[in-house]
Amino acid sequence: MFNEEELNLMKALRRGADFIEVECGCTSKKYGDSIGKLKVFANGQFVIDCECTKYCSEQKLTPYDFEKHSGRDGNRKWTHHIWVYIDGIRVPLHKTVLLKYYKHAANEVSKSCRGKRTFHRDEFIRCARCKKERRFRLRTKEECRIYHDALVARRWKCVDWPYDKITCADDEERASRKSSRGCPRFPNCEGCTSCVCVGCLKCRFKDCSCRACVDFMQNAEP
Repeated sequence: MFNEEELNLMKALRRGADFIEVECGCTSKKYGDSIGKLKVFANGQFVIDCECTKYCSEQKLTPYDFEKHSGRDGNRKWTHHIWVYIDGIRVPLHKTVLLKYYKHAANEVSKSCRGKRTFHRDEFIRCARCKKERRFRLRTKEECRIYHDALVARRWKCVDWPYDKITCADDEERASRKSSRGCPRFPNCEGCTSCVCVGCLKCRFKDCSCRACVDFMQNAEP
């Protein structure tokens, strides 16, 4: 799987039947270095056992959760913040051969669904019968899944709306109300980097066979 020359220079290298393990770390300005053991499995899963103190019991963390556990400030970008030792030098994961084998489908777990994008604005779907638009909230992964399944349905109808029992006879939202879609930056935002998501672990699903989910799981960068 790996460039053996670079791999052999990594600190505390250990090989298993279906994984390799190396020492890793993440540095916080407040708490200093948090050290852990990174396991890279053949299926593309990344797991970290934390060893920040001898009393720490955090095991099998995702890289995102290890970064958060270390107390690293600022934006969550674990590929740049978690490092390994190569020939005695700290090298961010995104500059190593390890990251090339990371796969979203193998790492999608509930704790890490907060990843890069934590906010999705409200979306609307038009009823196939009455042609009225109904609002869908996308604040949690469960709500994202409800919207996603409704979007891929060929003929979604008002009676399928998940929040309240409604029929096609119920009024549609006023146009002035529909313009407010919950963007944290500006109530009447028409789309910005804070509220428009083109794919993340919160709104893409490994058990869905639609083209958007399949492409994301296979091709998106961590």
